[in-house]
Amino acid sequence: MSVAAAARVALELQAKPDLLISLATGASPKRTYELLAERARSEPTLFSRARWIKLDEWGGLPMNDPATCETFLHEVLLDPIGVPPERYFGWESRPADIEAECGRVAGWLAANGPIDVQILGLGENGHLGFNEPAPELQGGPHCARLSPVSLSHAMLGRSKGRVSYGLTLGMDDILNSRRILLLVSGARKAQQLLRLFAGGVTNDFPASWLQRHSDVVVFCDAAAASLVDRELMSTAGRPRPPGP
Repeated sequence: MSVAAAARVALELQAKPDLLISLATGASPKRTYELLAERARSEPTLFSRARWIKLDEWGGLPMNDPATCETFLHEVLLDPIGVPPERYFGWESRPADIEAECGRVAGWLAANGPIDVQILGLGENGHLGFNEPAPELQGGPHCARLSPVSLSHAMLGRSKGRVSYGLTLGMDDILNSRRILLLVSGARKAQQLLRLFAGGVTNDFPASWLQRHSDVVVFCDAAAASLVDRELMSTAGRPRPPGP
């Protein structure tokens, strides 16, 4: 999964060297980022014009807290590649004015976007970034009330502080991306991946909105795809409904 995803990012960079890539964090994309960092050592020019934006951040933690998305991205990808400050943009994790911070991110994206490649993981409750299940989903950068699922994320095991909220790009920011790469791994994500393929579009499962995007590539391992494979096999012999 990670080898294929890293190869796809490299192909995108070869086609458009100044790509704007939005970065999710966590276990699913980690190995992909490590492989990109390894490739940068042998092909540094491949990454010399790429631009990067951080998808989301844990609100309330100092920027140098071990659990922040900022720390993760610098450790795994940005520093190994040698990304200069002018080609990376991200949330402040503990802004003095949250509303102003959301406006700052929205303004930067309006001036520098849209996103060319959005890298995503799939939350256990279907969240994308910190776009949590809700009666209404927010389109632009915003402050999110975190679900118990998000607050139990393994990244927070490294934290020395307390997370109060989430900061995230919105669903319109994600869906306006030219291409979306969704990385899904592990048996615990099998049910969620099946729902993504087999369920309808609903705000109760934000990832379902990816069905409305014209260019989503899913990278998954066998464990995550196990229920999808079973569903496809069980429906393969059923007659197709009438109509086009």
